[in-house]
Amino acid sequence: MYTLEKVSPDAVGIPADAIIRFIQKLDDYRIPMHSILLLRHGKLAAEGYYAPYQADTLHRMFSICKTMNALAIGILAKEGRLSLNDRIADYFPEKVPANVHPWISEMTIRNLLMMRTCHASTTYKYNASVEWVESFFTVAPTHKPGTVFHYDTSAAHVLCMLVEKLTGQPMLSYLKDKVLREIGWSEDSYVIKNEFGDSQGGSGLMATPMDLLLLGKLLLQHGNWEGKQLLPADFVDAAVSNLTPNLMTGPINSEMQGYGYQIWRGERNSFVCYGMGGQLCICLPDYDMILVTTADTQGINGANQLIYNSFFEEVLSAVDQAAAGAYPSGQGINSAPSAEEQLQVLLKNLKISPVAAWTRTVNSSMEEKINGRLYRLNDNTAGFHTMGIRLDRSLGTGVLTYGYRDKTFTLPFGLDRCLPGCFPDYNLACTTSGAWLADDTFYIKCHITDTAVGSVHFELVFGEDDVTVFLKKIEETMLHEFTGHLYGK
Repeated sequence: MYTLEKVSPDAVGIPADAIIRFIQKLDDYRIPMHSILLLRHGKLAAEGYYAPYQADTLHRMFSICKTMNALAIGILAKEGRLSLNDRIADYFPEKVPANVHPWISEMTIRNLLMMRTCHASTTYKYNASVEWVESFFTVAPTHKPGTVFHYDTSAAHVLCMLVEKLTGQPMLSYLKDKVLREIGWSEDSYVIKNEFGDSQGGSGLMATPMDLLLLGKLLLQHGNWEGKQLLPADFVDAAVSNLTPNLMTGPINSEMQGYGYQIWRGERNSFVCYGMGGQLCICLPDYDMILVTTADTQGINGANQLIYNSFFEEVLSAVDQAAAGAYPSGQGINSAPSAEEQLQVLLKNLKISPVAAWTRTVNSSMEEKINGRLYRLNDNTAGFHTMGIRLDRSLGTGVLTYGYRDKTFTLPFGLDRCLPGCFPDYNLACTTSGAWLADDTFYIKCHITDTAVGSVHFELVFGEDDVTVFLKKIEETMLHEFTGHLYGK
């Protein structure tokens, strides 16, 4: 098992108080962070996990799975088992229709790696009943392959299936045998399956934040690990370079800097292994530095850019000043205890913030009246029939109770903290809090912290004898009933 050397940030030229300000700024922006790790000169300068997340918690890394596919493809190419210029359709004759469009048949493995397919979006989302590889070869193309960049998760899935077809192993198992065990990657990491029983190669990676940090270190070292060339250096260098422009489609500035092989180019001459929702492995060769974050930025406009900007403004600017001898010691931090001591305390006590920490809460005059009352809801297409809350101030907790179809469910929550639990009916780990936002309005936010990452929101507005409920879910594939409005008495 490989263990990174831990050092104080100042020992590798990173002012400790700059990291404190970075963490505080993310909290000020109300970004639900799950972890922050910082490596410089190959040494671990900061490591923190937001409870209920811990160091060994497997986190959904979403599209960082794409990077793993690319590395496996690079190894297979080095072994002569494929060429990047091979046509992908030739590897899946059983999936390709007889009347296949010529643009589809022309697509190469390199096209898929560079997100220069002939599809403008993910093909398996067009028809959920069609197997995902088959959909890639049957959905009508929109443009000639090898030309423009369009982010296409189905391309990454097909690459994953190609690896598994050629190796007879799950993609991640193949990489563990070839590379990942050597660098200390977690053995219990895996890729979740889709509804057809295949590895969800475009977005299914479950791994730890430390896994990402070790991956970034390997890439920053051109695929070399303690003298062993685990990955082909020429492939790694191409993968992290700017091979195709993506200015037209990048959603934020840090994702408009170009694209390599399933790896993004970023600002400050960085390259980034990127996963939806703030799963980031930002590698900065000019600084010999790596920042890893896990989070849930879904539904927060521009939140990923706020992570980038906060890091650049606080940490990198401080590193630049320190290198120039111009950084004021202890800037913005009380002299006792030291910034290093304050940072260590902060990192050990990180947690997902409750609603009460992020908003102005009130003492409601209606609490006694509505406490424990179950409201009968009008008929609705979602299928809810009752809902209500009970608060226990002595314990600092509450319970949301709701009837859904033919069952009754309860969701406990904290008032001054997030309360870990299990989301009803779905058996998903979660952590939940609630607070009064106005005299008549109670809000509950449930963070989903499982193979799915997202959130479910409940806003209950109480009248004299009725309740209006606003439901919102922020998650890509499930929890669809938690959307819309309910009314009851």
